[in-house]
Amino acid sequence: MPEVRPGVVSVILVNFRGAPDTIEAVEAVSRINWPMNRLEVIVVENASGDGSAELIRAAAPWVTVVEAPENLGFAAGCNYGVHRSTGEYIALLNSDAKPDEEWISAAVTVFDDSADVAAVASKVLDWNGLVVDYIDSGLTWFGKGYKPFVGETAGTLGSTPHDVLFGTGAAMFVRRDAFLAVGGFDERYFMFYEDVDLGWRLNLKGWKFRYEPASTAFHKHHGTVDKFGQFKEDYLLERNALFTLYKNLEGRNLDSALPAALLLMMRRAVSAGALDSEELDFRNDAIDSQTEQSVPRVTLASVYAVDQFVEQLPSLSASRSEIQSTRRVTDRALWSLFGRVDVIPATKDNYRDGYEKIVNEFPVTERPNATKVLVITGDPIGEKMAGPAIRAWHMASALANEHDVTLVSLSGIEKLDAPFAMLRVRPGDNRAFEPLEKWADVIIFQGHALAVFDALQHTQKILIADIYDPMHLEQLEQGRELPAATWEKQVGDATRVLNEQLIKADFFLCASERQRMFYLGQLAALGRINPANYSADPDLARLIALVPFGVAEIPPDHRRPVLKGVKSGIAIDDKLLLWGGGLYNWFDPLTLIEAMADIAHRRVNVRLFFQGTKHPHPGVPEMRIVRQSRELAAERGILNKSVFFNDSWVDYADRENYLLEADAGVSTHFQHIETTFSFRTRILDYLWAGLPMVVTDGDSFAELVKTEGLGIVVPERDVAALAEAIEKILFDVEFIETARKNVARVRERFLWSATLAPLLTFVRNPTHAADFQEERLIAGEMADTFRKPVKRRKAYGVKHDLSLVAHHLRHGGLTAVMRKILVRMRSR
Repeated sequence: MPEVRPGVVSVILVNFRGAPDTIEAVEAVSRINWPMNRLEVIVVENASGDGSAELIRAAAPWVTVVEAPENLGFAAGCNYGVHRSTGEYIALLNSDAKPDEEWISAAVTVFDDSADVAAVASKVLDWNGLVVDYIDSGLTWFGKGYKPFVGETAGTLGSTPHDVLFGTGAAMFVRRDAFLAVGGFDERYFMFYEDVDLGWRLNLKGWKFRYEPASTAFHKHHGTVDKFGQFKEDYLLERNALFTLYKNLEGRNLDSALPAALLLMMRRAVSAGALDSEELDFRNDAIDSQTEQSVPRVTLASVYAVDQFVEQLPSLSASRSEIQSTRRVTDRALWSLFGRVDVIPATKDNYRDGYEKIVNEFPVTERPNATKVLVITGDPIGEKMAGPAIRAWHMASALANEHDVTLVSLSGIEKLDAPFAMLRVRPGDNRAFEPLEKWADVIIFQGHALAVFDALQHTQKILIADIYDPMHLEQLEQGRELPAATWEKQVGDATRVLNEQLIKADFFLCASERQRMFYLGQLAALGRINPANYSADPDLARLIALVPFGVAEIPPDHRRPVLKGVKSGIAIDDKLLLWGGGLYNWFDPLTLIEAMADIAHRRVNVRLFFQGTKHPHPGVPEMRIVRQSRELAAERGILNKSVFFNDSWVDYADRENYLLEADAGVSTHFQHIETTFSFRTRILDYLWAGLPMVVTDGDSFAELVKTEGLGIVVPERDVAALAEAIEKILFDVEFIETARKNVARVRERFLWSATLAPLLTFVRNPTHAADFQEERLIAGEMADTFRKPVKRRKAYGVKHDLSLVAHHLRHGGLTAVMRKILVRMRSR
């Protein structure tokens, strides 16, 4: 394939015995207001056998004429031309059409303005510009694409840009990479509806198809088709409608639409041929015993179309499998682009009667039901959000594009604009939670939700456990300085909670490959790695999937100064190192502060800012390490000189301002089991903002930083190595430039649209885990142990609170009890 030339538009025309029309079309292209050095015109001569190639070359020597080995039809003919073109953008123009002067520039402007637009549909009028040919698209439930408003007086119709399901192949544009990514036109179509099919497939991938009225063309309409007979066109339309429906419709909708479409096609065939389907009845004495009967070709068009659909089923099935497995948008989400699905194209009474019988029996004319998804997080949702809430928010946002979603927080909700419902339900409030459980089809939860609601214990709904945070490993560090019995209790409680989730959920989400291996071991110990789950899914991708944290598709925007030149002690030209996120006991800010003290002797303009010290969740107390960090910075004489602390938490929407004022990001921690399986979400913010970074070795992100050249990885507790790395990441211009380029490249892997893809795929076709489908909880030698678990202790209620009081009195005295009561009161 020729090398692609950026900014070039390749206009593709397919000619078959229509040289005069084609010459007129390319002459119109030559008058377009578009630079000739960014224009390429390719005419595919489709084996006309009438000297068309020579005529076109003589009339337009500046055009590239490529001769097909046979009549490939319009679909394959266009593909043939695309594969011999070099443009970044493909423009398709019928050989009996002509564009206006702004046809190309208006379309390319749409591409420049919207990266998510894969194709542009032109406004198409009749040859004189008086009557509408195309200004919108529609699709019937039985697979036939149509053009609303066709034949109406143009006037001001179609004057507003909007998204469409497809454009007309008479005049449309598509990004070359998108066209090739979906395989171009389906060459099995030959002609008709290949443009409908292409547009539908682009939309299923999540791309937009934008109608742009400023890009206008004029069409004679079927300049080369009329001479071949209406029945041939009918045959292709009927057959290709079945192809389109079968490949692109979701399974649960196809189950109704395909049999209904086949029934309607047969009624249409009988009606079109004015036949009587009762004449072969034994009771009909009027019919003789002759074996032959004349049947109109208009009837045979539908019969042959169904037979060819059967003939092509193996290849269509392969195409369907690929399309459905990679789709990112549901039929429900695209429903508004289908337009009026309930359109009756024939007028005979018996056809209308049959149509009504079919649509009354099959649910094909109403928008498909949405999957109801409940997302539960323990963290507060609002202007200030920590990792779990951020993750739940983005899950809900992505799922809301296709489903009905409700986001529940167990600790607080602020009013925010969102495409989904939000509400707070307090832990243990079963009366408030039970209606939500009944409403949902799929329930996604984090943290302790399963342990605090009775309805989740016995639910028959599909459960997805988001276990990106190994809470039992976290408690090993978080409770390290507690009394031994309390520490053991916290770790034990977290382990029981997590084991219960691993026993009961249908699908699990983790954040790294390390975590996935770790959880597979835990699942195996609990009997969930069993023949039922393994037999149809040997990779266990439908049991546990890698769903890391992500970053927004839209890059951060510096909307206001927040630190440099604003915060006392941080000048505009200072070098700023940012600690994103909170300070927790399992991190190592002390070594970082010592390194800053060392640097301060040599560099007077290096500043470190800790972005968050007070967690937004009211139940999370300020950790000991915060106080220790402040004390150390003061002791070294660099508090509010080289090292600064935010006394609160940066608003989620405001963090981009802090990130974009930073010159580099930093994350330091100790090496232990929590580190090994952690996923530091602050690193994602550094990726999002394009920041090079310094990180401690030991976790999965350190591997990424080292492998991809995103910054510098240092050993734990090594002050000298850390100080040297900070200076390099802030002052080595060549190294910084390389690191930033690598960060920009790797960032694409972590866009929310990419990281959430396994979750979106699962929810499009949610199923219970295979071992649950076989009506068994778990399998294996340990099954009996876990089928009869120790009676669950409720993680809420009077009995629970009294047991905690007894525990803390026994191991910490009255002081410990009062401290816990104060924390509980603050959280409420």
